[in-house]
Amino acid sequence: MEQLRTWIGREEERHDLLGEGLLARFRATLESRVAESEGIAPRGVHWCLCTPEDAMSALGGDGHPRTGGFLPPVPLPRRMWTSGSVDFLAPLRSGAAIRRRSRVAAVSEKRSRSGATVFVELDHLTFADDAPAVRERQTLVWREAAAGMQALPGSGGADLSDWEFTRSRIPSAPLLFRYSALTFNAHRIHYDLPYAQHDEGYPALVVQAPLLATLLLGHAATRGNPSDPARFSFRAVAPAYAGQLLHLAGRETGGGTDLAAIDNDGRRLMEARLEPR
Repeated sequence: MEQLRTWIGREEERHDLLGEGLLARFRATLESRVAESEGIAPRGVHWCLCTPEDAMSALGGDGHPRTGGFLPPVPLPRRMWTSGSVDFLAPLRSGAAIRRRSRVAAVSEKRSRSGATVFVELDHLTFADDAPAVRERQTLVWREAAAGMQALPGSGGADLSDWEFTRSRIPSAPLLFRYSALTFNAHRIHYDLPYAQHDEGYPALVVQAPLLATLLLGHAATRGNPSDPARFSFRAVAPAYAGQLLHLAGRETGGGTDLAAIDNDGRRLMEARLEPR
């Protein structure tokens, strides 16, 4: 563990261009129903920018780039993006030159009866035409191999009466595939069903955490809550699966908007909060 902590403070910088082609593919994938101001990119598109560009030979068996470069070489097989907080400092505009500066902020370990878990926290600052636009804290987690396959949600029916506005949808395998392409994310749990089931213990393809977060952002935006947010935070509680009914729920409280992704058994899969400017 002490060796992994030597990665704290390590930095990298990536560059990109927010082009109309990417924006068109993003809109086609998310099928947003939100009206956008001319030239301003939809919220969440920053997760599709400054993506890893590792060669095929640099990928591990799970499809992720092998660790030991920017990220510490965590010796655990299952990796997930579990939470994040995003400060929207300024709008991203079509045609902007993008630069993202990233830093390993913290490395920690927890042990329980289910085994070891390692958390790596990353700080990202995204610039658009050299002006700060998005500040983000991202938490990744590594876990030990699954003891067995997890169960799919049942058909009990979720009670959504506590929520003010809801929308239901079934994430499809093509949606996951397109989003993986947008983010250049080759993690096989999102498109390779035999791998997801037999190697990582998931009963179906797993919905990407930033995709789920983007769906919640879009759900809030359909109500104009708020149209110019200052901060968005989210925490993945349990996996969401392709082919399974998913409820997006929101309610206004405490001057902001509480959001959740809920499965058909009523279990919360992601909790989120949107704060106005």
